[in-house]
Amino acid sequence: MALPFLPGNSPNKHLAKERFHKSQHFDYSNGVPMLVGSEKPGIGGELLIGQKIKPKYSVYPKGEGSDLPSWVAFDKQALCFEAYFQEAVPQAQNETYRIRKCRIYFYMEDDTIQVVEPEYKNSGIPQGTIIRRQRIPLPPPNDDQFFNIFHFNLNQQMVLYSHIFTVTNCDPFTKNFLTKLGVRLNDPTTVPDDPYSNLREKIDKSMRPLRPYERRDTLKQFLDHDRKVLRFFCFWDDTETVFGDLRELILHYYLADDTIEIHEVIPPNSGRDSVPKFLRRSKLPKLGPTQIKQPGALTDRTVLNVFASESQGKRFILDSLKTGAVHEEFYKDCDLMLGEEVNVWGRRVLISDSDEFTKDYYRSKYGIEDFTPVQYKAPQVPKPPRHMPPYNGFGSEEDSLSSCKGLLPKPPQKDFRKFMEKDRCGLDGNVLSFRAKIVTADEIDRDRVFVISFHLCDDSISVFERPQKNSGVLGGKFLERGRVKKPGQELFKSQLSEYFTAQDLYVGATLCINNKPFQLVDADEYTLNYMEQHAEEFPKANIGNILSKLRSVPEEKKSEIRKFLTLCDPSNTGFISYESLRGLLTGLECRLSEHEVLVLGRCFSAREQPEVDIGLMLAVGQDILKKKNFEELPEMAKAFTHNDRHKTGRLSTKETRTICKAFQLPLPENLLGCLLRKFADGEEVDYHAFLAGINWIEHPAPPVMPEDILKFDLNLKFEDRESAMKVVNYSALLHDVFISISTNSDPTAATST
Repeated sequence: MALPFLPGNSPNKHLAKERFHKSQHFDYSNGVPMLVGSEKPGIGGELLIGQKIKPKYSVYPKGEGSDLPSWVAFDKQALCFEAYFQEAVPQAQNETYRIRKCRIYFYMEDDTIQVVEPEYKNSGIPQGTIIRRQRIPLPPPNDDQFFNIFHFNLNQQMVLYSHIFTVTNCDPFTKNFLTKLGVRLNDPTTVPDDPYSNLREKIDKSMRPLRPYERRDTLKQFLDHDRKVLRFFCFWDDTETVFGDLRELILHYYLADDTIEIHEVIPPNSGRDSVPKFLRRSKLPKLGPTQIKQPGALTDRTVLNVFASESQGKRFILDSLKTGAVHEEFYKDCDLMLGEEVNVWGRRVLISDSDEFTKDYYRSKYGIEDFTPVQYKAPQVPKPPRHMPPYNGFGSEEDSLSSCKGLLPKPPQKDFRKFMEKDRCGLDGNVLSFRAKIVTADEIDRDRVFVISFHLCDDSISVFERPQKNSGVLGGKFLERGRVKKPGQELFKSQLSEYFTAQDLYVGATLCINNKPFQLVDADEYTLNYMEQHAEEFPKANIGNILSKLRSVPEEKKSEIRKFLTLCDPSNTGFISYESLRGLLTGLECRLSEHEVLVLGRCFSAREQPEVDIGLMLAVGQDILKKKNFEELPEMAKAFTHNDRHKTGRLSTKETRTICKAFQLPLPENLLGCLLRKFADGEEVDYHAFLAGINWIEHPAPPVMPEDILKFDLNLKFEDRESAMKVVNYSALLHDVFISISTNSDPTAATST
């Protein structure tokens, strides 16, 4: 019983349907707007009654086969079929049709087809790509569809653009692929014979050339020895002629084609014109010079006149035995040996020497080991020494010397490599600073303090005098930066003067600058660290050399050293003061300079950093910020909070210093470093306490004295180092000097301490 056609009683075909769009019935075809509604699906993409969707590319339905699309799964894969087609030739007399072989390529990624005909030599017809790669439609009436993979099989005909192609065979890959798809392949067939091609083959076989074809293959020699040249040094003795002399030559032998090229070495001021080549590149005959032959005289074969008649004409044949061929010998690589003569068109050239490549070539190919050069000229007379005139006092010595070396004087060359390595780079200034005093009996000059700076980039020295209150002497620049000559040298001399170097400056040394003796009494921390790090350049700072000097002390003095150290340390703590050790080594005359004693004390010292009041540092910092009118502390607090991702109130020391540099916080480097260390807990800084401490607006500190500001504003490195080094670990010193003698005889090994 049929149900009534009422709501709820009839099946709804639109149930669970989501797409209800209507297809576009107008489109452009070849740039012309036209109605294409008959090919469009119905509402929601559903096919209308009797409508079929034309496949665009692959015959595989969506959702079947590989998960990858066809253009990825079958990329760079093609099926290859062998085929032929028959072409009619109505205009030729010898043939009526022609069989043309070709190959059909089917690209599975987009169902495109390409037909290519192999090119044959002297075919006379255009060959190559017959049909470019494209999708080919099926013949009518199915011309709205395209060829796919299931249209291919063996021993069948295919119509491609009205041309009938017969598929004869395929390659193994194509056969396996189609078999796996379930295609049952037919048996391969053969290509029918082409009558005209068979006729041409018979004609070619029956033809006999007028002369035998001989091929001389020189390609292998060229490929094996291209750009390989043997070089020989030769000479030609031309002294027998008028104004003749010994001519030096360079012979080049090219292994690629056995040709020879000769260049002449023309010495300067010889009076000869320079020519490009002594002998152009060519094959060099052994027997030369010979009489010049007429054109056609040198041939590889001889023509024999076997029959001559006025009525029947003349008959010629080639001499296959080559009885009349002229064989001329040319120089090969086996003929070029050291000491052998080469006939260069009547000139006797003697080979005297060769380069290393040529020697290796003859050593590997011919097994020759003796390459003693031929001496053909007397040894070169050494040039007499050039005596330079003495310095005349004008300009610098280097500039005056360069004017004597040539007609066009050049400025003296500086050591650019040393300048680039030792020039200032960031915070590394490469400047050695020493504190010095004048050696004099004058009480006023005796109290003057100087800072001598040695610049490592150009070995220049500058002297600055520290200003002192109520001294009566104006401080400031004492000596302009420049190189300083060592004393005791003659002014007008031929040799260059000696200048002070970095090795001449050390604590305890005496320098004579502007006829004033300066004694170096101390050095800053950077100078001492630099000299100790480059101990191979500074012998006075080499701890290995210092310990070796102490080991060479006689046994009597060693016993005195032990007794003195025991008396200075009654509690047997293993530590004594630096001044006691300095007085001991100075009194025993151990041949140690003041700088070496200082390095020894620094190596075995127990360093103590002086404590600085945090309140004083904050007061000095607020005073500097107040004078600079620095009011960007709220912006700095926002920057600290922004960089604090975890909201812990702490940042690393590097990030804190970076933010301070970004806001150009006008605090000295040493004061900023001390404040960050005070507010740091490990590697992190409490930036809230740091900002509150330097905030001179909300948390003002009491006023400070100018001396306190000067203590942090100036980099007083000499006083800081003296206060840091107080005691010396003499027990470790005794162990390295007296006990390690038997265990380690290398004095430089003690530098590990």
